[in-house]
Formats: sequence, C-alpha cells, structure tokens
Amino acid sequence: MAARTLNKLTAVQAAKLTAPGRHSDGGGLYLFIDDAKRRRWIFMYTRRGKRAELGLGGGRDMSLAAARTEAAALRAILAADGDPKAERDKLKGVPNFGDFADAYVEAMTPSWRNPKHAAQWKMTLTKYAASLRHRPIDEIGTHEILGVLEPLWKRTPETAERLRGRIENVLSAAKAKGYRSGENPALWRGHLDQLLPKRQRLSRGHHAALPYTAAPTFMEDLRGRSATAARALEFTILTAARSGEVLGARWNEIDLQNRLWTVPAVRMKAGREHRVPLSPRATEIVEAMEELDTEGFVFPGSKPGTPLSSMAMAMLLRRMNVDVTVHGFRSTFRDWASEETSFPHEVCEIALAHTIANKAEAAYRRGDLFEKRRKLMDAWSSFCGAPRTPKVVPIRRTA
Repeated sequence: MAARTLNKLTAVQAAKLTAPGRHSDGGGLYLFIDDAKRRRWIFMYTRRGKRAELGLGGGRDMSLAAARTEAAALRAILAADGDPKAERDKLKGVPNFGDFADAYVEAMTPSWRNPKHAAQWKMTLTKYAASLRHRPIDEIGTHEILGVLEPLWKRTPETAERLRGRIENVLSAAKAKGYRSGENPALWRGHLDQLLPKRQRLSRGHHAALPYTAAPTFMEDLRGRSATAARALEFTILTAARSGEVLGARWNEIDLQNRLWTVPAVRMKAGREHRVPLSPRATEIVEAMEELDTEGFVFPGSKPGTPLSSMAMAMLLRRMNVDVTVHGFRSTFRDWASEETSFPHEVCEIALAHTIANKAEAAYRRGDLFEKRRKLMDAWSSFCGAPRTPKVVPIRRTA
C-alpha cells in the first residue's frame, strides 16, 4: 500500500462532516456517510491485487482515535503480508452470519410451537440470505441488507418481510452477545421504511375463498372423490379448522362416542387446547378412515407413520379447477355463519379458534360454548349438503 498522509481529520472536523460519501483520514481509514446520514468507519486496502473493505464500527459509537488505533493494527498486519480481515475476525472471535443464524434458530426452536416453524426460519436464512452467510456478523450493514431484500421486495413481498424480520432478530441477538454495536440495519420503522416502498397488503386477508353460496355444489363434487386428500379436505371444511390442525390429527385425539376432536395446544395457533364438535358427516369421515386400520395419524401419508402431505389438499383443489385456498374455506364458513344464521358472534369466533380481542370479555369467559358450537357445526354440515348415500366414498390411499 502506497504511503499516505495520516491523520487528515480532526475530531471536530469529523463530527461536522455531513456530505454523503467517503471522507479520508489517510492510511486507508475513511469515515463513510450514506445518503440517510448514517456514519461508519471503514478501512480500505489492497492485498495481492484485490481491493477490500472492512467495517470498523459506527460513527457514533467509535471515536476518531479508536478508529485510528484499529486502522493502525490492520496496516501492521498488512505490512507483514497477513490478511487483515482473517486476523481481525480470529482475534475478535466474531462468527459469520450463517453460523450465528443457525445457532440462533437451534436455541429458539424449543420456544416455537412446531418443527415446521424452525424449518421455515432455517430455510429463509439459508436460501434468501445466502450472500450474508459468510460475512462476519459485525460487518453486515444497510447496504448488505438491501442487497438481500430488494430482489424479493416486489416479487414476493410476504417472503421478503418475513426474511427482514428474521434477519433483524438474528442481528439483535448478535448485539446482545456483544458481537455488534449501534443500530440494527434490518430495522423497519425509521430505517428501511425510508428506503423500501411500503408493502401492499390485500384488503381482505391473503387467502382466496369460495363464496358460501357455492359450497353445496363444491362439496357434492368433493364427496364423489376417493383420495385421502379429498376426505381430509372435506373434514377440514366441515370443522372450519386450519390445515395443520387436521393433517396432524392423531387417533388419540378423537372421541367417536361423543363426536369430539380435541386438538392439543401445541398444534393450535393460539397455543391453547381446542375442542371441536364433530357433525354426523365429519364423524362418518373419521369412521371411514378408521376402517383403513392406520396407526398414528387420522389422515395418513403415503409412507407409514407419516401424515398426509401439506400440499395434498392444495393439489386436489387445482385438479378440481377451483381458484381458492384451503385456508380460504374458513372465510367461507364465517361468511355463511354471518349471512345465513343467527348464531352469536362469539360462538362463530370460538368455532374458528379465534382469540377474544376484548380483554375484559376474555377474562370473564370460562367456557368454550361447546354445545352451542355443536349446533353451529351441525347446521354448517347440513348447509354443505347431506351425501346422497349414507356411506363415505371408499378411500384410495393416493393424494
């Protein structure tokens, strides 16, 4: 590295600088100010013909004197033909983003309700944040975050927002461990919201729903199909349950004598056990599945001991040429209950396992209105149409 004048700036001059860009202090040390006026110290050097840049710290948290001391140590490493980046990381014991993110997911998994949640975290932090994984976690700034988010922001905005939140959590944990300092570059409010367009949200949920008036015709078609996915979807619709609750249903949760399905808290979104009254038709479906003599899951997958695939019901809907989602049938049920029945609001909401928004009302409610909900679900089953024959169509073990 060619000799350069050192200590070009004074502490007062550095504090007054506001123009975006790099401001040299000499010897490869720069105060970098971005377009949003955020400041950080960087060290730039050339080693073996390759230009490199190291972040030293935030301009608010690191003084000019401290930045010069750090830069001098890096110049000494470079003079001895060492790699400043590798030596500094070894000295500081700073992990890269990928290793720290994996450790974070592993540490947090016990607090999450199901393994699928942990798998989603790991997938997004591996696939979509690939460019961050080998970077030391203390060198990740706004520029690097935008490089990950911008390609996704308009194409798959929901994925991009989830990724941003997960990166924010990982970087916050790194700060708590002492590996980072200063503001979190993945923060949305007051930071990335000034650099990325606000995400457009659907005016009514995210799941396409079937108009409730079309439900009887749809259900007649569905009842005529013999795949396990057809019975699982019909059961999902009749119980107004979430697909994950149904796919994970096990035989020890079912009480056929009392027409009751008890979903354990671990599989419920609200984290509380939920009792589901089974209509006569829903009970027939369970009895038909029981005749298959399967172990473990009520709706088994193609491999022994596994549940039906999470994609099976969605693929069935595609084959039926219906442009709706499985989750959307919960809206179908709710619209029917509001428009066609006089059941109280709270009965319909508890049938959907929704939490009571009014904290005062929630504090005084002790029961789950089970018998009233049984009448509601029986009425919903009747609206969906009774089968022409008393038996369920024989099941084929293919989705």
